[in-house]
Amino acid sequence: MDFDIKKDVIVVGAGNAALTAALSALENGASVLIIEKAPIHLRGGNSYFSGGLFRFSYNQINDVKVLFDSFSDHENSKVDIGSYTESKYYSDIMSVTEGLSDPTLARILVTQSYSTMLWLKEKGIKWILSYGRQSFLENDKHKFWGGLIVESVGGGKGLSDFEFGAVEKAHAEIMYDTKVIEIFRKDSGSILGLKIRNKDGVKNIKSNSVILASGGFEADPQMRASYLGVGWELAKVRGTRFNTGDGLKLALDIGAQPYGNWSGCHAVAWDLNAPSFGDRVIADLYQKHSYQFGVIVNIDGKRFVDEGADFRNYTYVKYGREILSQPQRVAFQIFDSKTRHLLRDEYFIPQASVETSDNLDDLANKLGISRSNFLNTIEEYNSSVNSNSNNFNPSILDGKSTNGINPPKSNWALTLDTPPYYGYAVTCGITFTFGGVRINELAQVIDTEDKVIEGLYAAGEVVGGLFYNNYPGGSGLMAGSVFGKIAGYNSARHFLN
Repeated sequence: MDFDIKKDVIVVGAGNAALTAALSALENGASVLIIEKAPIHLRGGNSYFSGGLFRFSYNQINDVKVLFDSFSDHENSKVDIGSYTESKYYSDIMSVTEGLSDPTLARILVTQSYSTMLWLKEKGIKWILSYGRQSFLENDKHKFWGGLIVESVGGGKGLSDFEFGAVEKAHAEIMYDTKVIEIFRKDSGSILGLKIRNKDGVKNIKSNSVILASGGFEADPQMRASYLGVGWELAKVRGTRFNTGDGLKLALDIGAQPYGNWSGCHAVAWDLNAPSFGDRVIADLYQKHSYQFGVIVNIDGKRFVDEGADFRNYTYVKYGREILSQPQRVAFQIFDSKTRHLLRDEYFIPQASVETSDNLDDLANKLGISRSNFLNTIEEYNSSVNSNSNNFNPSILDGKSTNGINPPKSNWALTLDTPPYYGYAVTCGITFTFGGVRINELAQVIDTEDKVIEGLYAAGEVVGGLFYNNYPGGSGLMAGSVFGKIAGYNSARHFLN
């Protein structure tokens, strides 16, 4: 077989996991070629559309301060970040995945999260505390909640820009608008290289180390319907249109073992009138994630979830699926003026699908909700709010709950009785899929006979087995970086050895 190009390591994809893998391989002495299906102006994968939040373990404020370029004594005195230990992180993963997460992968994610954050800082990623999305003022301090405290400067776009700057500075080669169409293997079964197609035609690239980090299948409506189920072809896609499962198909074609929750995905409340795919200007601001401070009803005017079951970080991923199952795939988040100041920044963009009114009857008409059912639902909800329960506190699971209704509201239950009232129309937006290929602790891809495919590695959404049905917010980007770093290191070592 003739080859047009030779490289030590090839990385397929150009999101956070891929660029982290490339940085790690470069650091360990390999020459790296990054192959990106998107054109240069649409690069960055799903990471570009994210909020840039990373979940990692830490014991105290001093562990976190070292991530920032500067952190004054005054700022230190005005925050309460608590701690988020490795045991708590691991417990959160196992809790939200109902104990199904692969314990080896979960342990690696947890134990290497903090060191990977430090490493990313060394590579030029800039971090800040996520004041606006993950804290509330309490006694003149920003109290952070839910184990998620740090985001990249500039959100997902900033993260993408920093990482591209780092790989370009390290002299990685990047081929845009290029699709991988085949993985070559030697007679022994180890990786030999790839076949690619772009505007220059078809070429063969030789490399015995390939890292698949090209995302899941969330942008392919046929695969969504086949694996996630009926109706998923109708969901909006929060991110890139280029994550159509190509890397997964390539790996499965050569015998990689499918692994994890292939019928599961990360899906959220997404603005009803958002475009079909992610908008690179609005990015993640079409999401609507302050629902815990109001109630959610469907078009029939009925509640269908416990809005206060837990912190948003642990419920938002599974509530997108619940919205998709509602009539016309639509729901409405309802707030009154008591909690409007608590809503996140995404509620105040001009593109938000919102109606407001001084009375609930008129609000129902404006939103197109069944008026009589809606008024009955709100009356029943208001009557069920336990006035003798705990004081309202958005920074903790305050236990301020309802009594005698189904579904209940377990925390942050306040009556809806103070106009003006606000109603936000949302649908389901899919972020990424949970099913993938199986990897070991070295990020090597495992085949259907439980053997390593020598020279093939995976990271990011391509990897299955970590998340099932749900996930703790911020752990997706963190997992991409942790396993990307591992894949880059081991792929470089494989080549050099």
